[in-house]
Amino acid sequence: MSALSSLARLQAVAAGIAQPLATVRHCHVSDAPLVLVPLKLAGEAAAPLAVMLGSDPGDPSLLVVPQPRNRDLRFAFAASLAKLVLNHIETSRGAVEELPPGKEGEERIRYGDAPQLLVPNRGGVAFLRMMGRSTRFRSTEGPYAVEPAVPVLGRWLTWFADRHDHPGSSLMGAVTELLRLHWATGQSSLEDGNLAALTGWIDPPAGLDGPAAAARAEDPVVWPPAGPTTDPTFDNEVLAPAIAGYDRSGGDSRAGERLHAAIAGQLTPTWDLMWRAVGLLRALPEGASVPRRWERDRDAFTYYHQTFGEAYPQARRDPPVRAARRLHDLERAQDAYDAQRAFDDPLVMAEHRLSGQAFGGTVTECDPARLDETGKRPKLRPLLRVATRDPVRLDAGATVCSADRPALKGRIVELDDDGGVVLELTGGMGRKLVPEAGVVPEVGDRVCFTSLTEGSFGAAKFPDREDTPWTHGGPPGEYVPTDEDAEEDWS
Repeated sequence: MSALSSLARLQAVAAGIAQPLATVRHCHVSDAPLVLVPLKLAGEAAAPLAVMLGSDPGDPSLLVVPQPRNRDLRFAFAASLAKLVLNHIETSRGAVEELPPGKEGEERIRYGDAPQLLVPNRGGVAFLRMMGRSTRFRSTEGPYAVEPAVPVLGRWLTWFADRHDHPGSSLMGAVTELLRLHWATGQSSLEDGNLAALTGWIDPPAGLDGPAAAARAEDPVVWPPAGPTTDPTFDNEVLAPAIAGYDRSGGDSRAGERLHAAIAGQLTPTWDLMWRAVGLLRALPEGASVPRRWERDRDAFTYYHQTFGEAYPQARRDPPVRAARRLHDLERAQDAYDAQRAFDDPLVMAEHRLSGQAFGGTVTECDPARLDETGKRPKLRPLLRVATRDPVRLDAGATVCSADRPALKGRIVELDDDGGVVLELTGGMGRKLVPEAGVVPEVGDRVCFTSLTEGSFGAAKFPDREDTPWTHGGPPGEYVPTDEDAEEDWS
């Protein structure tokens, strides 16, 4: 926890309401996201019990497994879920955009939109990930055949869960994480995992403050858990008798309706909270870099959709080269995401100013027309002196850029004893020996410079699959799915 977020938590306690950690929204929110509220059977690793889902707050669909330990009923549930999720994927593509040819002249396209899946918390993401692993290898032929849509659903759920790991991606979001990114409450991080309590702090009902609203959220009768785990009292007193009654009736429709109604009562409060949270996020202005990250999401979705039938389902374990490349890509994405959020949002940049990675102040001296004539040709190299009270923890020679104009780059020349930083601007001023109008700060301007960049390290080179070194097992064999791949925890 940073000093700024700690201060925001203390202010939330004093004010009785959550305090903002951001001035803009750092994630994309679709016009019609697919909201999913899953539940699983207690004591089972990934046995689905129910899911409430849909893109219309007033028209949710509820799918229930009346006996989660029955394999046929589980996969009938998976088939019904597949139809709804796959329909959302197909109807969320938007118009096809034609892009300029790539480096090798190949034609490129991008879908105008992409599906967005929202779940209440990280547990919901983990459950869908496990469900993807449990369904993507299923056979559509033979004695234990499943509906053809089931393995397709499994591959898509796996892909969405993998994209959730990608910093800055908005294709799958855990709503508690998205809210915590933008607000600080006066409760612990563990308590922030409770969607009802978190929302109560951010947007308490009339007549209540944050602590009172969060206290109400601790009552599982008023606010049932947001899943995928159910409330033990509900399990013992309502769910277990309802499932037993369904078993005794031999699948009677009335017993199924009673079970359906009991589960609907558990999921509806969370369903309403999810859309309330979506409204809170939509009320924030979108950050400047969010559309660019959503473009990358749309690129990833377009590529996977276009190549879906050309490859096997995702392997249970990545081979060494692919695993290393994925880790490298995630690290680069995190680096870029941290910088983009800081450039978009002065509150986020304040975190980096406190840590010494950035400094803000007033320009006290400026030589905008200074030229460096030590080389063969003169170069435009303006000098600035910035008076700052921030704790600058950057050394002379460090490369920095402007927070307001990241293309404007410079180098720290000197750190004064009296709190001044002398900068030599090195790029982003145009190609002439005279800077473009308004680019170089003037005396009296407030500025902020940071060592953060969207690409502090470039893409690494990895060996081809067939050149995997012996230290990592040598070249792996060609992946072919086997029956063992389908042996997951809910099988």
